[in-house]
Amino acid sequence: MLHTKLENYKILTNGKGVHIAKQLVLAKLEGQNSILRKHGFPPHDDKYRLLIESMEFDNLETARNRLNSIEGKFSEAYFRQVLRLLPEKLRPDGRKTFKAFDGVNNIFNLAYEVLSWKVHRAVVRAKLEPYLGFLHSLQEGKPSLVCDFEELYRYLIDDFVIQYCQNLRKRDFTLKTESLSRKKVGKREYLNDVDTKGLMRALKQYFESMVEIPRIRVGTKQTIETLISEEALLLAKFLRREGAQWIPRMVAVD
Repeated sequence: MLHTKLENYKILTNGKGVHIAKQLVLAKLEGQNSILRKHGFPPHDDKYRLLIESMEFDNLETARNRLNSIEGKFSEAYFRQVLRLLPEKLRPDGRKTFKAFDGVNNIFNLAYEVLSWKVHRAVVRAKLEPYLGFLHSLQEGKPSLVCDFEELYRYLIDDFVIQYCQNLRKRDFTLKTESLSRKKVGKREYLNDVDTKGLMRALKQYFESMVEIPRIRVGTKQTIETLISEEALLLAKFLRREGAQWIPRMVAVD
C-alpha cells in the first residue's frame, strides 16, 4: 500500500505522469467517438488525437493545461451533438454541471455522482492516493485522481442517460426551491422521488451489466463495476513499475 502511494507521488514529477494524463484524454476522446458513431454523428476531427499524441511536455502542469484545453473543445462539440438525442421537450440548451436548473442536466449530474462513488472505491481498493491526480489540478479536498478516472467512463453514463430519458415526460419532474446565494433563492428541476428511485435501480443494474472485456486473470467477460476496479489495479501496477505502459481498456457501445 505505502509503496503504491509513494510511486503515485513520484510520478507527479516525471514523464509517466504526462503519459497517464494523455491516456486519460485519449480514452475520453475514443469513448465520445463511440457514442457519436453509434448515433450516426461524425466522430471528432482526428486533429485532436494527433495533437494529444504529439505532445512532448516533460512538465505535468504544462501538459495538464494543454490537455484540458483540448478536452474542453472536443467535449463542447460532443455535447452539442448528443443532447439532440434527448426528447425535445426535455432537451436542455447545453450541458451544465454544478447547480444546474433543468431536470436532464441534474440526471446527468446524479449519474456522474454515482460513477464517482464507484471510482473512488476502486481507487482506494487499489491502494492509490485519490487526491493525487494527473489530469485534474491538485486542490485541497478535491479527489483529483478520482476525477481523472471518471473520465474513462463518462461516455458510458452519457449512453445510459440518453437511453433512460427517452421514456421520461415533463410530468416526471418536480421543481424545488433552493438557496442560490445568501440573499437569493430559485427553483431547480429534478426527477420526482419515485422516478429517482427508478433511476438509481436502473443505474445499479447498468453497472452490473456484462461487457466483453477479459478479466485480468480468468474470464472473457466482466461487469462494468468490476472493470472499473480492475483498471484501477492496472494503473497501480504501472505506478509501481510492474508494467511497461498503461492504456485503458474501453467498452464498446452498440
